[in-house]
Amino acid sequence: MSHLPLIVGFGGVNPAGRGSFHHAYRRIILDKLDVQTQQQTLLNLATLMGLAQYQDGQYLNQAGEACALDALLSDINDQILNSTLIRQIEPDTFDVNKVVMNKAAALQPTEDSLSFTLRKRQLPNVIPDNWTVEPTNGQEVKITVAGKLDAILPDFKEAPVKAAGQLPTGFKPGTLYQSRNHPRNLQMTVFAASDALSSVGIPFEEILNQVAPDQVAVYASNSIGQLDDLGFGGLTKYPSIGKRTSSKQMPLGYAQMPADFVNAYILGNVGTTGGALGACATFLYNLRSAVQDIRSGKRKVVLVGGSDAPVTPEVIEGFRAMGALAEDKDLKALDKKEQLTPEDYRKACRPFGDNCGFTIGESSQFVLLMSDDLAMELGAEVYGLVPDVFVNADGHKKSISAPGIGNYMTLGKAASLVKSVLGEESLQQRSFVQAHGTSTPQNRVTESHVINEIATAFDIPAWPVAAVKCYLGHSQGTAGGDQLTTSLGTWAYGYIPGIQTTTHIADDVYQSNLRFSQEHVEVGQTGMDTVILNSKGFGGNNASAPVFGPHVAKALLRKKYGEARYTAWEQKRAATLECAEQYNYEATHGLALPIYRYDNNVLEGYDLDITAERIKLPGYTNSISLAEENPFSDFMD
Repeated sequence: MSHLPLIVGFGGVNPAGRGSFHHAYRRIILDKLDVQTQQQTLLNLATLMGLAQYQDGQYLNQAGEACALDALLSDINDQILNSTLIRQIEPDTFDVNKVVMNKAAALQPTEDSLSFTLRKRQLPNVIPDNWTVEPTNGQEVKITVAGKLDAILPDFKEAPVKAAGQLPTGFKPGTLYQSRNHPRNLQMTVFAASDALSSVGIPFEEILNQVAPDQVAVYASNSIGQLDDLGFGGLTKYPSIGKRTSSKQMPLGYAQMPADFVNAYILGNVGTTGGALGACATFLYNLRSAVQDIRSGKRKVVLVGGSDAPVTPEVIEGFRAMGALAEDKDLKALDKKEQLTPEDYRKACRPFGDNCGFTIGESSQFVLLMSDDLAMELGAEVYGLVPDVFVNADGHKKSISAPGIGNYMTLGKAASLVKSVLGEESLQQRSFVQAHGTSTPQNRVTESHVINEIATAFDIPAWPVAAVKCYLGHSQGTAGGDQLTTSLGTWAYGYIPGIQTTTHIADDVYQSNLRFSQEHVEVGQTGMDTVILNSKGFGGNNASAPVFGPHVAKALLRKKYGEARYTAWEQKRAATLECAEQYNYEATHGLALPIYRYDNNVLEGYDLDITAERIKLPGYTNSISLAEENPFSDFMD
């Protein structure tokens, strides 16, 4: 019998805030929410950003003074809104007006030689041939250089790119647990994975008691590793600037480390693990592994995630050198302005409009998938269903970063699957596309052509197209996670987010069968059956994933299990929702902490009970079966 890969929990953090319970989505469509929901959204951001606290039944402002909630939020409303989504890069990230950009120089003496003093401990290990070293008093030596002296001169410059999608100002995930010099990316991972797991409303220990330990999997990674100073960034530059390499920079820099951290410090997972890398399609690659595992019956529970923190001077300069980013000078030229204002920076990313490059962003997103039989048994909530993920490469290429033909195949297959499962009318009238939508001139032409051609082929008259990067920026490998968790909000609140930073659709965008909107489009909670997530990555990494809404998933469950089993699941689900809402309350009020279990229940081989049939692990209810069928029995005697 087929197994349905159900989304039973999700969470994370991005420039719009916390992911679980649609808080980040709500920040995007804030003006469409009722007053109470707006208030809870702002409160969650306020506690996340350190602008408010909740203690002993009272709300406290930054000065520690008790305030009524209405007054508190009114005072900091503008500060919250201006300190989320895309904005000018803030000093806590790095100083855009003083970016280190040292220069190599050859110092020529004005006379026969050049002399200076130096502390002994600052002497190079290998003394240059043209140096003469003479001892002086104390810890210094006199250096005399015959001829030129090669040197690195400290220098700074103004950053040509000043906009990014940054996490809400003041949010420091590393302060919420013992982060021990973890790179920012991994701090975000701990918060995001914890948020997703807590959103489920069923303690993971209870889930694990129902399955064998190896029926759990974690697929998570990022596209370029941890590139700040505590990861690969420091590893590669510290020796050249005279700093000491630490023992943590190498291991914590690996791109699969988000999965490793979840396994080691959050879940204690001994099941399958892995991290697929595919540039901008990385999250969807990992989602594909999860869907295949659950559909095949090999796994019952899979945590899928991504975490990218690329807002560093070096990464930004790398993409800028490629001509991929929206530089200040180009934004000024587009808008015919001498200077850019904070509001201009907020509109730096303009998918499918007159644009000049993408805007970098940071994000960490996780979703928990569960097989339908286990979800029914446990009474898990259902937020959606992922029937498949399609991946195709581009074939022969001239430029490795240029788009190609693979995306036509992935999106076409995704549309075809929706038609096969839900019917032609559902595809044509009740589906929308969450576009890759990077805001580059090349993407607006090539991706719009892909989507328009598939819409034409399937007789879709006006396919709605969303592009949430206009709010969040491009978080690289986690971009698909931003698209997924944001799209789930459409079924909770009934709006497809508009592309509000784009004032008008560019003339070279294909749109005969597409519907672009600069305003949020009201479709109702059941008006859309499907969203198709689309990713077009560097190197020919294309992926498209259809996601069915919760009302569709629940209809399939009712059909598969019958009315009696479905009613029993609904009754169990009531307790799950109550537990999940308790976590939401605590997280909204700043009372919840991430899950982080360092040096917890560490097992060694001596602890295992091993037979030829199974391995029993202390602390785990069920054993791991060692029985493996012969996969080649069809032709072997």
